[in-house]
Amino acid sequence: MQSNLFAESLENAYRVQIEEFEGPLDLLLHLIKKNELDIYNIPIASITKQYLEYLDLMKELNLDIAGEFLVMAATLLQIKSRMLLPVTPEEEDAEPEDPRAELVRRLLEYQRYRDASYQLSSRNLLGREVFARKFDSDEISENAPKEEPIDVELFELIDAFRRVLGKVSVETFHSVVTDGISIADRISEVLTLLHGGKTISFDALFHDGMTRDLLVVTFLSILELCKLKLIKITQAESLGSIWLTSAAQADDLEAELEQEEILAG
Repeated sequence: MQSNLFAESLENAYRVQIEEFEGPLDLLLHLIKKNELDIYNIPIASITKQYLEYLDLMKELNLDIAGEFLVMAATLLQIKSRMLLPVTPEEEDAEPEDPRAELVRRLLEYQRYRDASYQLSSRNLLGREVFARKFDSDEISENAPKEEPIDVELFELIDAFRRVLGKVSVETFHSVVTDGISIADRISEVLTLLHGGKTISFDALFHDGMTRDLLVVTFLSILELCKLKLIKITQAESLGSIWLTSAAQADDLEAELEQEEILAG
């Protein structure tokens, strides 16, 4: 009973607008990348199944799914149905049209625009009007980072949270909440952990013994902090561990490094 009341209060008090993060094409590109698929030959049945599983989890997490996600789900189901239909005699004589062709075209076009926007947003703002003289330096080469941190996308966070849920026992997963905590309280706790420029791993926020409700509240707190741009979430490498840092601290560090590069030039 208490758990149901918690779910109802969460439903009424808090919703995450999913379109403020990413859209259905982002989810499809994430699934293609995650499964290492050929974008020109998408296994539509498998992708549709995974896509619907993501929608179910996002609804469970109280994420306010935009209508375009549901339209894409209907589109995938339609493509799947068309691919299962037998070929008619008229179609045998003509060159068959792949039902996935339009979806592939949209994905490729969207990927080009998205990659271009990432490149533009990643350009340094500090010192962009300054053109420093370039020269080779052994000292700079030795101290330069081997790889820049990668910003984590929403669906990678959802994947990480699914792994967390997979580790929770059935008894803990369905246990009744005895000491509820609000999203605001959990946000405050996360910010306290990050105070002073500390960096913590995503998994460290989800420890053994946490109830399902507290796991959900913690995840929603992370999303809210991202939306408010109070934290920065990165990976040292693709599909690697996920790390959380105070956004203010991360911005100060980036500005300091950019200034050092300008002075060194």
